[in-house]
Amino acid sequence: MMAQSWADLPLGRVVRLRGAALDAVELSLRPLPDGAPAVVVYHPQAARTTADLVAAVLAELERVAVQLLPAWLPAAAALDGPAGAGVAAVRALAAELAADSGHFGPFLADLAETALRGGGPGTTRFAPEVRAAELAKVLAASYSRRGTAIVVDVPDLGPAAQRVLGAACEWLAAHGAFGVWLTGAPLPSAERIEPVPFPLPEHVAQVVAHTPAAPVPAPPPGTVTYPPVEGRPDPNSAAEKALEAALAKAAWATGRIWNRRFETHPHYIIDLQWRAERCAVEVDGPEHRGPRKFENDRRRDVLLQLDGFAVLRFTNNQVLTELDQVLSHLERYIRNSRNDAHKE
Repeated sequence: MMAQSWADLPLGRVVRLRGAALDAVELSLRPLPDGAPAVVVYHPQAARTTADLVAAVLAELERVAVQLLPAWLPAAAALDGPAGAGVAAVRALAAELAADSGHFGPFLADLAETALRGGGPGTTRFAPEVRAAELAKVLAASYSRRGTAIVVDVPDLGPAAQRVLGAACEWLAAHGAFGVWLTGAPLPSAERIEPVPFPLPEHVAQVVAHTPAAPVPAPPPGTVTYPPVEGRPDPNSAAEKALEAALAKAAWATGRIWNRRFETHPHYIIDLQWRAERCAVEVDGPEHRGPRKFENDRRRDVLLQLDGFAVLRFTNNQVLTELDQVLSHLERYIRNSRNDAHKE
């Protein structure tokens, strides 16, 4: 098969994305293209058996689902926490959602309680097959998508580890209906996996054509990474969460929008913006030092500036260690912009 878009890639099967390195895939998926499923990225860890690896992946997917609340249970946004009637309320909300959808109520209630408490036994009382199928639904619902795919960045592995990873991928596709899309090293010792040629979007293809591939900082083995839900701070970013917590207390910070598409160039997303004030803010981790992400950022910033935006860039470390200074810079720009608008 030849995929023309992300919507053409299969769910419920394992395929290899031919001609697409992980950094290019990640650039293509932020923001999630129209028609694509929800997509997360798994960075494999070593495991002795298929069952061990499946259990580890399910635990990571559950961690992601917990962090994404309330995206998959919007009514839970009104709850302050587990104190008082909070736990009973979130379980009731989960049961109500399950009754009106294809979710399994007891699983969803346990997951919602775990998320509200910030930890706990989770959903381990359910069979792995149930957890896989339900987590796929929860992740898809978080992004309002038709299903969920896992991009697996295959490391260099020996024959035995290749067979374990290949079997775990097949299990996830069969029992969770996940699309499992492989990048990285080959898996010659695993069962035959169909390669799928995939043309990169034009803006990503241009970055790849003009920027050499180079090693970039990677999450620890065993980690699942995922994109932010549009309109919310990235729950996987301590810096974005800390900045939003501070901005929520600042009267001048009204009108901010998190992780939303650039209106005139919707294949780019802006971490934080004030549209009326023409202010774009980027909060960057070490992964943005890679040449392709750096080049993609540069091209987006040029387009923003041509559209009249100021682009203010901060590192995660700046936000986490110099938050007062970051807030001062933002407040100064926003107030000056509003004052200038009033003078016109």
